[in-house]
Amino acid sequence: MGKPTGFLEIERQVSTEIEPLKRIKNFNEFHKPLSRDEQSCQGARCMDCGVPFCQNGKVIQGMVSGCPLNNLIPEWNDLIFHKNYKAALKRLLKTNNFPEFTSRVCPALCEAACTCGLNGNSVTVRENENAIIETAYASNWMQPQPPKHRIDKKIAVIGSGPSGLAAADQLNKRGYQVTVFEREDRIGGLLMYGIPNMKLEKHIIDRRVHLMEEEGVVFKTKAGIETKKQVQELYKEFDRVVLACGSKKARDIQVPGRDAKGIYFAVDYLTRITKSLLNSQLEDKDFVETKDKNVLVIGGGDTGNDCVGSAIRLGCKSVIQLEMMPEPPHERLDSNPWPEWPRVKKTDYGQNEAIAVFGNDPRLYQTTVKEFIKDDKGNIKQAIIVSLESKQVEGRRQMVPVKGSEKTLDVDVVLIAAGFIGCEDHVAKAFDVKLTPRGNVADENYQTNQNQLYVAGDMRRGQSLVVWAIREGREVARAVDEDLMGYSNL
Repeated sequence: MGKPTGFLEIERQVSTEIEPLKRIKNFNEFHKPLSRDEQSCQGARCMDCGVPFCQNGKVIQGMVSGCPLNNLIPEWNDLIFHKNYKAALKRLLKTNNFPEFTSRVCPALCEAACTCGLNGNSVTVRENENAIIETAYASNWMQPQPPKHRIDKKIAVIGSGPSGLAAADQLNKRGYQVTVFEREDRIGGLLMYGIPNMKLEKHIIDRRVHLMEEEGVVFKTKAGIETKKQVQELYKEFDRVVLACGSKKARDIQVPGRDAKGIYFAVDYLTRITKSLLNSQLEDKDFVETKDKNVLVIGGGDTGNDCVGSAIRLGCKSVIQLEMMPEPPHERLDSNPWPEWPRVKKTDYGQNEAIAVFGNDPRLYQTTVKEFIKDDKGNIKQAIIVSLESKQVEGRRQMVPVKGSEKTLDVDVVLIAAGFIGCEDHVAKAFDVKLTPRGNVADENYQTNQNQLYVAGDMRRGQSLVVWAIREGREVARAVDEDLMGYSNL
């Protein structure tokens, strides 16, 4: 702690944003970071709190409090205050393989648990992290560091999302010969196609992938492993296999009219936009067109918000977002004390853009779809929505429809952002793995029911955060290393 009174004297300052009406004209990153001097000053706000809950990463009342990666946050906050960014980088990379990703897309569990935020504003942990890693790239400190000695063992990683990349990075550093298989045309998985460009520009991913390639990791695109024959060939060539294919099975809504044309899963909608953007700057029009259309987004959360922001950038006529649960409070309730994750209302970038463009928050709380109405060509033209209320049903509380509350909306495009319910069936069958009741791959210390096969990330734990995926990738790498070597120094 470089400045004992910093948290008393210095106000929290964050990066500025390009105003909504300007930034919606493109899919570019819209944050303008602080100068290095200003960011170093923010590091001085880290206080000598005794117990750094920011790096705790433990579950409290069903929600994680603090960083799941156990980042050494107070240490590198102090180092950037002293402008010793090189030392800060070493401390940061000890726990986080990809801070350039987490500092952009993580909801900052660390900041929610910051002691400074108990009576005031938390330390700008996420932006401090971003300043460290971006200073490192700008200063050419991020140079390839291939292992000095190679182990005569080959590891295959299936899937190149954050968990697969973290596992590959760790195992490669240990000296294994690592090959990553990705069925899409670009490396990155969820990072590449599940997160829009304005949240994570794709050259950020490519930059890291190129570095990993120079360190010895082999990447293969358009190389899905989805049949039993492919799996058997994989087992013959590699000593161990790590499954990191994500939780890709989207949760559907079963209501009358669901078969109407114009209804899409959110992840497919976002993927097609990003592909078109990268391939042709949207000129090929190979995406779901929402220009001058009424868009209905079903589901809250980050993915729902990303759909709102994307639809607005493509020029939609209107956008409405349905959320089944009640509107959260604006401030913590007494029943939700610090350092628990704050269950408060969050208005994200997409919703702020909707407010700027249309004059109102797009979210309708405690509401769901009762029926879709098709025109004579089978296209979606309307949605009947219904309000919900919380009631005790058969011994447990559920959200149930309110009689007589139905309303009809004119709709041209529907995007279902209701989350995911497990790994894809054909992948599970190809690898012959056991599943949990929730549709995830069952494991014991990351090892599946197949001796050579390990699993990590959303495929193991279910839909989660990028920071958790990186944690999973690190943990599975350690488990594989212990299996092959009898011990691990990862």
